[in-house]
Amino acid sequence: MTDVDDSTRSGAIVVTGGTGGIGEAICTVLAARGNDIALTYNSAEARANDLVAKLTALGVRASAGQVTLTDADAVAAFVAATKDRFGGVRGVVHAAGPHIPMRHLSTVPPAQYAEHLDQEAAAFYNVVHAALLGLRETHGSVVAVTTAATRRYPVRDGLSAGTKGAVESLVRAFAAEEGRFGVRFNCVGPGMLTDGMAARLTASGDLDEAALAITMRNIPLRRFGSATDIAHAVAFLMSDEAGFISGQKLDVDGGYGV
Repeated sequence: MTDVDDSTRSGAIVVTGGTGGIGEAICTVLAARGNDIALTYNSAEARANDLVAKLTALGVRASAGQVTLTDADAVAAFVAATKDRFGGVRGVVHAAGPHIPMRHLSTVPPAQYAEHLDQEAAAFYNVVHAALLGLRETHGSVVAVTTAATRRYPVRDGLSAGTKGAVESLVRAFAAEEGRFGVRFNCVGPGMLTDGMAARLTASGDLDEAALAITMRNIPLRRFGSATDIAHAVAFLMSDEAGFISGQKLDVDGGYGV
């Protein structure tokens, strides 16, 4: 898939939400570059096991663990086990997140917003907090997969963009504080994709044909992206090729935010 080789780096990359459409693509691209992978999943155990076998076949070490990311103790235990098993944690890709329906914010109860904020921002914080000392040791990198919608807000997407915006703020804060330890933090913002969250929204009826046509017209490239497009952007920001990039967000959106 690529001739870039990261296999000389020690330690594993933790990928949260590894069994999602974007998460699986990220795991695959990173493994193809020679990275050991420790992925988390919520409930898709069979898919996680199949993915571990697929990654191992690429010649790297891989493991999977069921982790509730809002449980700080469970996250810390997973990170500690990963560090012991792989000899360190040299990166984190946060690709986990709940399915978020498209709703006008006026119809979202405060309790629902708080729940999603917990599943987005608090979950990300738990992962980073658990991994931070290990990342300092390896001069590691963190990439959070958020959304292009924090730059250009679509109607009915505030529940997603509003909570992922909190993650992006944390990324900038960590980048400012942890750079002195050689740890980098960045974001990748997916636009409209043919897989992942967009596919679920289409299947659920939140995005009908008319909405998809409008979305397409708002994208200068006049097409939707794929999970692999996101994975390659993540792999770049995780790599030494991006060694002087921190505190930034790369939107992979076909020009939607222009």
